[in-house]
Amino acid sequence: MKPQRVTSIRALVVVLLLVALGGSATAPAGAATLWQRLDRALTVSGVPRAKTGALAINLNTGRWVYSLHAARSLQPASNQKLGVALTTLDRLGPSYRVRTDVRGAGSRSGSVWRGRLVLKGYGDPTLNKADLRTLARRLYRLGIRRVTGRVIGDESYYDRRRTGPGWKPSWYKVESPPLSALLVNRARVNGRTVDNPARAAAIAFRSALVAAGIRVPRGVSIRSAPPSLRLTGVLSAPLSRLVWRMDKVSDNFFAEMLLKHLGKTQRGAGTTAAGARVVTNELRARRVPLRGVRVADGSGLSPYNRLTARALAALLTSAWRDPAVRAPFVTSLPIAGVDGTLEDRLERGPAYRRVRAKTGTTRGASALSGYVTSRYVFSVVQNGNPVSWLDARRAQNRFAQVLADAAT
Repeated sequence: MKPQRVTSIRALVVVLLLVALGGSATAPAGAATLWQRLDRALTVSGVPRAKTGALAINLNTGRWVYSLHAARSLQPASNQKLGVALTTLDRLGPSYRVRTDVRGAGSRSGSVWRGRLVLKGYGDPTLNKADLRTLARRLYRLGIRRVTGRVIGDESYYDRRRTGPGWKPSWYKVESPPLSALLVNRARVNGRTVDNPARAAAIAFRSALVAAGIRVPRGVSIRSAPPSLRLTGVLSAPLSRLVWRMDKVSDNFFAEMLLKHLGKTQRGAGTTAAGARVVTNELRARRVPLRGVRVADGSGLSPYNRLTARALAALLTSAWRDPAVRAPFVTSLPIAGVDGTLEDRLERGPAYRRVRAKTGTTRGASALSGYVTSRYVFSVVQNGNPVSWLDARRAQNRFAQVLADAAT
């Protein structure tokens, strides 16, 4: 073999090894143009290159068309929600609905319910006062006109921890309402967010009962109610719609509520930690590389979360190739220049309407991961202390534009 050819082969082996390790490298001759354009797109002054992870994959061939520190463990910001979306759609199904029940602790005598009425929550993040009015009217149609006992608010389906692990105290009620298995209108009462969502829900339900023509002389209390007769109930919108809301506007509250719901339904514990284990197991079952990955909460607010660009790209690829979840998962992602958190980004050029991606922004992290038509899957995760979100978004936008141009 000629020395020149040996040298070329060795150079190619080095490149492939660097790519496999998640590092950056000069692309082989055939792919140099796209690789170099993507590399230039990520070069910005306000984001350390050492704290940037990126990966782009051709969905049709599975070939990596670009890699930079793809295996580096980084804070993902709201890209964390992608794992929650995929896991809930797979484990619960797109048509799954979260219920809220009214149960009776006691017995009925004519038009009188002798005992207590229990409003039991199962973690519906969309429960509102209209739902409570529906429940009250249904009880009225059942012939109940008076309740001798109290209205009980039961939030025991989840634990009573109101925030996620590692959240800053200043985020309480700002980044998310207090977490509870029973809350109405996102725990808003008279224009403010309350500390005890279950109590507020019970009070609102009692008011709905009175408005419907049912007398309730006594007040409310909060407790875990004993087993009782189910009288009626309401259901949330389908899970596909809840995931759509979570991803489109990056709703932290929906993400945390769905994570706890996973914990309760899959592991018997309505806690953030139990839900995080379910997500981790889902990723493992889908052969997502878990080295450098840590699931701490559902929203991405926790500083303990860690993901890699490689893990995110693998997650997205798995969802794309799974016909059971692909449509609701992909549909939930913001469309470039059109809606959600991408409404005011990528409004021109080849990426407009051709990119669907999840954004993520915290003080220390910025991310964008998703699809370019049916051609590419990509992930860009950038960290800093703090990270310049203007520079980070500029790099992400340019990266997506280059891929969209290559997909034409």
